[in-house]
Amino acid sequence: MRPSAASDRPGPAAVPTRRYGGTADPLSRASGGSAGPSPECAGPAGGPPVGASGPVAGAGRRRVRPVALAALLVAGVATLVLVRSATPTAPGTVAPTGGAGAYSGPETGAHGPVPEPPSETDDQRSAAPVERGSGRFVAVAGGSPVAGTGGPVHRYRVGVEAGTGQDPAVFAAAVDATLADPRSWIASGELRVQRVAGAEAADFTVYLATSFTSERMCAEGGLHTAGYTSCRLPGKVIINLDRWLTAVPDYAAPLAVYQAYVINHEVGHEFGELHEACPGPGRPAPVMQQQTYGLAGCVANAWPYLDGRRYAGDLVP
Repeated sequence: MRPSAASDRPGPAAVPTRRYGGTADPLSRASGGSAGPSPECAGPAGGPPVGASGPVAGAGRRRVRPVALAALLVAGVATLVLVRSATPTAPGTVAPTGGAGAYSGPETGAHGPVPEPPSETDDQRSAAPVERGSGRFVAVAGGSPVAGTGGPVHRYRVGVEAGTGQDPAVFAAAVDATLADPRSWIASGELRVQRVAGAEAADFTVYLATSFTSERMCAEGGLHTAGYTSCRLPGKVIINLDRWLTAVPDYAAPLAVYQAYVINHEVGHEFGELHEACPGPGRPAPVMQQQTYGLAGCVANAWPYLDGRRYAGDLVP
């Protein structure tokens, strides 16, 4: 699979993946590690369309490995400093998002009951999301077990912008639960995932950032989100705090569904996946559909694998 810079960008038209250079990782730089070159994003990979009958279980989808590395350090950006979290990830501090599947009603999803968001998240969501934090990131201590049955281990870190009022351990637990869910990308059997501590080497970092900081970070790679959407750059998955806490209008599913969706969508880009289209009215939206901009007649869905099979739509040109 080929890495690509991508986001759910503003505007009615779908935007193809573009070629962008990497940017320095705030966590690795602040922790004394080498920022190192980030892999350059290659252009969209070709692949046969999914049949007219709708999504299929990964048939004919090509996977291309990275072929080049390029270093691009962008000057003129405020330094993002690591602040090590004093609170380690505590198992069970957040209800698993694993129950959030294709949403078909207020009580259950297509693949089981949708859990209520944890009470701490409710408390944090009671006030409007902070628009601008400190620009510094708290790296979550500790790590997670390796999840998945086969393939290389993709190690990731989690950082939460200070000054947002969000508990880094709670966010990390949500990321862990999503990526370790058997309906997430590990279902392919071709890759595994593991969270590592902030000072350890990782393949990518998942950031929770305010709208101001996320726009600035995404813009380093040429992605202008207007402070509204999340994005992915090589080695960086940047989750917009506003979307994390409020989802989007007319999503018609619990917040937990959107949260699992946005993690799987942006991490999917990190694993080389491209944008996909809704396969038809009333069907689950592919996780690589830009659900932030509307469902186009589909039903909200957070997972790339449904009933053990890869669920996908036609690639967006």
